[in-house]
Amino acid sequence: MKLILRSLLKLKHSSKVILAVLLICLVVRLLPYFAPIRAADIAQNQLAMQFSDRNGLPLGTLLTRDQEHTSVVPLNQVSPQFIHAILAAEDASFYHHGALDMKAVIRASKEAIHAKRIVSGASTITMQLARMLDPVPRSFSGKLSEIWLAWRLAAGMNKDEILAAYINRLPMGGNIYGVEAAAQTYFSIPASELNLAQASLLAAIPNNPTYFNPYEHWERLKQRQKYVLNRMVQEKYISGAIATRTHTEKVVFQSRQRGIIAAPHFLFWLANQIPPSKPYKAENQAPLFKGGWGDESVIRTTINRPLQQFVEAQLQQVISSLAANNVHDAAALVIDNHTGEVLAYVGSPDYFNEAKLGRNDGVQALRQPGSTLKPFVYELALEKGLIRPNSILADVPAHYAIPGAKLYSPTDYTERFLGPVRVRIALANSLNVPAIKVLEKVGVETFLERLHQLGFEHLNQTPEHYGLGLTLGSGEVSLWELARAYLTIARQGEAISLVSTFSNSPIPTDAMNRVSTNSPLLNHTIWQLITNILSDSYARATAFGVDSVLNLPFPVAVKTGTSSNFRDTWTVGFTTDYTVATWVGNFNGEPMRQVSGVTGAAPLWNRIMLHLHEHQEPAGFPSPEGLVQLPVCAISGLRPTPDCTSVVQEYFYPEDKSNYEREHQFNLPPEYDEWLAKQQQSNFTSASLRILSPHHGDLFLVYPGEETQQKLEFKLAGNKSAPVEWWLNGEKLDTNSANSLFWNLRPGKWTLEARSEEMIDKVSFQVELANVKPTRRGFSISNN
Repeated sequence: MKLILRSLLKLKHSSKVILAVLLICLVVRLLPYFAPIRAADIAQNQLAMQFSDRNGLPLGTLLTRDQEHTSVVPLNQVSPQFIHAILAAEDASFYHHGALDMKAVIRASKEAIHAKRIVSGASTITMQLARMLDPVPRSFSGKLSEIWLAWRLAAGMNKDEILAAYINRLPMGGNIYGVEAAAQTYFSIPASELNLAQASLLAAIPNNPTYFNPYEHWERLKQRQKYVLNRMVQEKYISGAIATRTHTEKVVFQSRQRGIIAAPHFLFWLANQIPPSKPYKAENQAPLFKGGWGDESVIRTTINRPLQQFVEAQLQQVISSLAANNVHDAAALVIDNHTGEVLAYVGSPDYFNEAKLGRNDGVQALRQPGSTLKPFVYELALEKGLIRPNSILADVPAHYAIPGAKLYSPTDYTERFLGPVRVRIALANSLNVPAIKVLEKVGVETFLERLHQLGFEHLNQTPEHYGLGLTLGSGEVSLWELARAYLTIARQGEAISLVSTFSNSPIPTDAMNRVSTNSPLLNHTIWQLITNILSDSYARATAFGVDSVLNLPFPVAVKTGTSSNFRDTWTVGFTTDYTVATWVGNFNGEPMRQVSGVTGAAPLWNRIMLHLHEHQEPAGFPSPEGLVQLPVCAISGLRPTPDCTSVVQEYFYPEDKSNYEREHQFNLPPEYDEWLAKQQQSNFTSASLRILSPHHGDLFLVYPGEETQQKLEFKLAGNKSAPVEWWLNGEKLDTNSANSLFWNLRPGKWTLEARSEEMIDKVSFQVELANVKPTRRGFSISNN
């Protein structure tokens, strides 16, 4: 040292400065290698996340980003039996020596010299922890590095902190690390509940996790357990008799699992909601539930596991039945209307089938929603007074000039127009032209703003981008967003966020649900009216038949949707208790064959709804507040006259009652001229014969064994005083009813004719035998 100082003094001033700077840099660079290591410096942040359902049933475990199953628990939440076992097996004098056990080093050296080979090691738990933190080659220099790191650990941490860090990093076979992860994986219990037999087996694994793999080398593990128990006897933790009895005790290891029992899409989606700046630390979380599948290391979700597994099974069955129609994928979401809690979340038929794109999440995927947005444009128009509950809308040919595109002429799937229709009929039957005309009144920009208030955050293009097609599904939304919006209808305009976890979760609810809480949505009367329309099975009979899968034996409101080219089918509906949203389609974008909302997504929706209300029917929907019901003619929507064949009740604002009493006829404005001309050309004038039901080209499904129970109504428009004959496939039907009759469905291709004097109307339809019998009576129509 004196020699170095003398040399420094002889240097010039500038050289001294340079050398001093270099020395300071060297000290700064080496300082971390000399500083004590604290417990906080090696805290485990990237941990496996474990999830349970709402009742504590396990859903599964998601590994760390390094695909490790790691859980962390404090030392006082580990069974004393395991603590004693691991100390006896790995470092019996742990609490009585420093970073190194000099007695063990001397003993190991003597044994090695005598046997001319390494007989026993001298690594302490502190040294093993150092090796876990910084794996180094098993060389002389590597051993020195390990010892140095062990000294730094001993300098900065007490014995309990070192032991806790050690047992939470123990390699326990495969990708399992730590005693807590091992206890839950192998025995489905927390580490605090390990008994002596389980504890001694787990303490035997870390010595050589591959060699002592419990699934492949059971006898080897039992021999190592015997060694652990003998060491515990030597350290006076247990008696020899207890050790013998424990070694013979039968211990059952759980079978291998993928780590996920149910709701894989939900778990992965949920895990992605945790901000990177807030890693999940199980040891810092308050208990989420008591008992069951662990305590503090589990995120308790709102999922109901039995319901989740039921929905998963039904989804697979429905997809299997539609395989011939080129249908491969589906998704479903179930919400509790009272709390907004997510009860079931299925993103695809099989998450683990990568060949079929199973990892795609159909709940969060963005797809065109078809007609499912129509209720919201009608609600907004009613709210702004642009239409009335009793308004008559024009379902007639219309043409719109779109900049940069051809003339847009919207039609319905039937390519037929009904002429003047009530608001109720237009929405319930999902008629396209009236919906576009209503959007014209509202304005695309205004409607888009309302959709944003309802939580459709992915509709982020300009109003010009979507145009009038917005109400027909020209944008892209997710099933999650649709379910949340329909939950708003179910709650009579009260928008709330969807809830996926209970309190003390590290997952921020606000980040997942951007629903405006200041939006003017609380016009209960309008939302009640929309619910009333969507729950009116008679109003939608024109498009969906008199008894489709949308009709349930209890009050339910529902809407279907089909995107262009049959790429997506949707069904979203609710009772007073639950909202259910389903999607059926193909992740790769291929169109389905002869599948619409009512034949694709609706059967799945139907099964889920029936299951939810299997033991208790829901309450009825409240009637629209402040409105009055008046009789109207079902076809014209006007005050009934003697020639009206069907009278129904419709809601009116009280102030519209006087106009209703004065109005006896509806003079068609010029916008009906083209439609009237086509009716006359087709011999479909108001004075002629016209079959109202079924429609030309309809396809009905009849279920096996119920052919005699399922009936289709043959119905004429208007009132025919002259005799009417009904002919089916050339055979005259024996009937006393002129304007309407019911016919038992039978498979086949049918041509129906109505004849009266010189007038004839004819339609063709088809009835097919369904593959799967539903859980309730009824048939479905293929279009919507």
